[in-house]
Formats: sequence, C-alpha cells, structure tokens
Amino acid sequence: MSTTGATADPLAALGSLPGVAESVESVRKAVDRVYGHRIMRRRSNEITSEAALRGARGSAALSGADWALEEVRRRTDFGADAEARVVGAALRLSAEGGQLLSIWRQSPLRVLARLHLVAAASDDDRVGRPRQAGEPVDEPLVELPLPAAGEVAGRLEGLADLIIAGTSAPALVTAAVVHGELLALRPFVSHNGLIARAAERIVLIGSGLDPKAICPAEVGHAELGRASYLAALDGYVSGTPEGMAAWIAHCGRAVELGVRESTAVCEALQRGAA
Repeated sequence: MSTTGATADPLAALGSLPGVAESVESVRKAVDRVYGHRIMRRRSNEITSEAALRGARGSAALSGADWALEEVRRRTDFGADAEARVVGAALRLSAEGGQLLSIWRQSPLRVLARLHLVAAASDDDRVGRPRQAGEPVDEPLVELPLPAAGEVAGRLEGLADLIIAGTSAPALVTAAVVHGELLALRPFVSHNGLIARAAERIVLIGSGLDPKAICPAEVGHAELGRASYLAALDGYVSGTPEGMAAWIAHCGRAVELGVRESTAVCEALQRGAA
C-alpha cells in the first residue's frame, strides 16, 4: 500500500470504498453477538484459550501444515519435522501476541521483529530483522514478485508511521491493510504468512473490536481456503479500489467465520453446563 496520497489518513479513506462499510458493519454485528453470549459472562477465559488454539491451527494450515485440531491439541513435540515446526511457530505466535499489545501502537516494527524471533526460534543472524539485499525468502504459499529490500524498508517505515500516528479507520480496515502489506512485502527471510496473520490479530484485539481475543480470523482464512486467500491478496497488491475492497471484505468474512467458530464453542460449553 502506498502511504503517500491525497489524504492525511489513507487508512480511513479506504473505509469509503464500495462495500467496505457493509463489511465493517457485518463484522461488528457478528462480534457483538458472540460477546453477548451468556457463556461469555462466566467462561470467557476458556473461549479465549480455545480461540488461540484454533487460530494457530488455521494459520499453520495456510502455511502448509494442515493438521487436525485434536492433533495440535495433543502434540507436545513441535520440532520433529517441517510441518511440526510450522505448527509450533503458529502456537508460539498465538501465545506471544497478547503480550505485545501495549508496544504495538508505539513501536510496530519492534513487535514485528519480536514476532519473527518467536516464530523462527533460531539464533540465525537473519532472524528478528527485515531481510537485506540478496537474502532469499522461504514463503512457498505466496508466489507474487518479491519487493526489493530497499522498497521493503521504506514501506515498513510508512506502515509503522500510519499506526503510530493513529487512524480513524475501522479496526477491520487497519487489520486488513497490516495483514496484506506484510504478505505483499514478505519482510523477513521466513514465517511471513504466520507473522502477517498474527499482526492482523494484534490489531483486531488492540483496537477494541475483539479485546478478549475470541474471534480468530485465522480460522476463517483457512476455511475460505488458500485459493480464495491468494486471489484476494492479488486484489490488495493491485492497489486498485476494487482490489483493496475485495481484500478487506475477504478479511471481514474471515473474522465472521472465526466468530462462528467461537460461537460453536460457546454453545458446546453451554450444553455441557446444562
């Protein structure tokens, strides 16, 4: 996303794109419904924990490790093979995100660096910093042309400036732009998809839309499928109003599906308590 334009708040300007206001309103209504569920008054911590687990599973699935939920729940060793390491990284990111909320608005680049450190869990000197010229990127899901390191640095700074300055844009719009920009840039040598989805969740939680972290968009992204995810990302990368609106709407639908997942958890807990 270009951060130079005609408005002082380009994120807010995206809210006026055709169809975006409807997506924002639909997401808000869905989130309000699950927060109003009677089980939330007594067992919200359980819903939060379950949402974190299911969100991590969904994010890992999009990065090539499509494990059954019960396998993710059961396993304790996440270093045995490549898929296990992806799942382990997704679980670590899910646990770490909530601890970084207070830092995000002041230093988003610091948070992104921390997310890469957590995901990679390696002492490689390329970990925890944006990639440099000539460094390869391991991100098999996204096959879009890779921006040069210099462009990555400039666009990351621009994105950080927008977040620090604050915006009147709806949380969904900001979260979708953060997610899309990180996927488009792939600023790190690895784990960019996992980090992009973790950052989206941080925005949704920190904005107040989902303060208890019970609406895992990652679940929805996985349910909508890789083909739909990548097609929507193409729209974001195009930079056209139609493409940007389609990406925001896709992210909104993902949040709504995450809400549906947590609503089902609430219903199951309620049945068990009856």
